[in-house]
Amino acid sequence: QVQLVESGGGLVQDGGSLRLSCAASGNIVIFNAVGWYRQAPGKQRESVARITRDGSTNYMDSVKGRFTISRDNAKNTVYLQMNSLKPEDTAVYYCNALLLDREFWGQGTQVTVSN
Repeated sequence: QVQLVESGGGLVQDGGSLRLSCAASGNIVIFNAVGWYRQAPGKQRESVARITRDGSTNYMDSVKGRFTISRDNAKNTVYLQMNSLKPEDTAVYYCNALLLDREFWGQGTQVTVSN
């Protein structure tokens, strides 16, 4: 069973930065893709960023130029560097991994951006 553990969330001021980490229990190179999702209160969960096995990345429009997803295969960890944070980025951030037709989720980490 794959386990994903997120960390790095917290409270930050408008314009600040945070780096989220997603540590996998297994070798992350086996996954077809690993991504970050977020869910704000009263809203649907949305895809923020994703990195595929071959290293390709994609981002939701509102975070392009501010967020960067990366991977450290040796540490089995995927990161989300978040810069120029805005109050509207406030949400619970979840790590997601795809392996063939199965997907796995972490427990989530809270990110709160204050005015």
